[in-house]
Amino acid sequence: MGIRWNSPLAQVIAVGFICFCCPGMFNALNSLGGGGQIDSKVGQNANVALYTCFAIFGLLAGAIHNKLGPKWTIFLGCATYVLYAGSLLCYNHTKNGAFTIAAGGLLGVGTGLLWTAQGAIMMAYPREHDKGKFIGYFWAIFNAGAVLGSVIAFAINSKSLGDSTYIVFISLMAIGALIALSLCPPTSVAHSNGDKIQIQAFPTWSGEVVAVMKLFLDWRMIVLIPMFLSSNWFYSYQFSTVNGAYFSTRTQSLNNIFYWFSQIGGSWTFARVLDYQGVNRKTRSLWGLIIITACFVATWIGGIFFQKGYTISSPRTYCYWLMGALSNDVTVLSRYSGFYKCIQSSGAAIAWRINAVGTPYMTELIICFALLIASLPGALFLTMHIKDHSDEPTPEHYMQKFDGKQEIIA
Repeated sequence: MGIRWNSPLAQVIAVGFICFCCPGMFNALNSLGGGGQIDSKVGQNANVALYTCFAIFGLLAGAIHNKLGPKWTIFLGCATYVLYAGSLLCYNHTKNGAFTIAAGGLLGVGTGLLWTAQGAIMMAYPREHDKGKFIGYFWAIFNAGAVLGSVIAFAINSKSLGDSTYIVFISLMAIGALIALSLCPPTSVAHSNGDKIQIQAFPTWSGEVVAVMKLFLDWRMIVLIPMFLSSNWFYSYQFSTVNGAYFSTRTQSLNNIFYWFSQIGGSWTFARVLDYQGVNRKTRSLWGLIIITACFVATWIGGIFFQKGYTISSPRTYCYWLMGALSNDVTVLSRYSGFYKCIQSSGAAIAWRINAVGTPYMTELIICFALLIASLPGALFLTMHIKDHSDEPTPEHYMQKFDGKQEIIA
């Protein structure tokens, strides 16, 4: 008996393959340093534009997703990946960096849409005891895209990426956009026993904006800001400073094959720990924090000695699991996801700018390490308040008068 297309698992796997095709291919390009171009400055500045726009639209994307639903939100996001890869192909012939940088900005808008919708689906669709497993499924499929992209770059090229490689990437990204059109609306997604996923009704735009702004007053989000900020900060150091500066395009690709493949193993194994039912959820949360702390402290201390910053995994799987432990409602979790991506991308924009202006390598490494250390107290504080089951308020809790009308807010 096959998997129903409207089952939570099928939908998460579908989103995994969408991200395999779009962000996965983008990661393969981005991890080469400069998007596979000899002039890495263009790629660095495009990333500054990307993550700046990502930060802004990541915050707004929760409301857009809650109104449009995942199909159109993700499709629009995927379209910008195709445009960005096309701009790199164009750069091969015109050397017009302005187009690539502008495409990077538009990609930031699309990325905010895609990752916010993805986060909401990945956290809200599974049952509580399966959230780690679903996150592991998604992350394995998604990172397999970066592995494949790195294999393609390794097999085809010896210097900067040629037209044929970009055309392959563009084609795969277009496939991802088409898969997005097949996604089910959240209202039709059901578990095997017929239970529907939890969805708040969309209030009004003003009510949605207020709900998003309230996240800046939610202590559970505030204490995670350092972890959110650090979770993508290290990419500029790893991909541009280390991989881009010390290796050729071909050996960069080989490095990336092992890098992204190790993320598959790391996220899958970590997800199993977080879903282990032999202890309560608070204990699992604490185990997870201890594991990632030990891994990244050992890795970055090694990086200080060897001036290398390759990590087996990042705190991203843990961030999603923590947020997923706070709610089961897809509408609430889309806001959490958007908030996470807003903070995460703000950090990435700053990090890529620091990288682009020629900051000393050791300084970049120390900043990465310091941010990760700074993220621990807030994560530990939230961990100690994790409950075995998410507290879902009653519908009456969501009702509040706004401008003389009843609106549903979180």
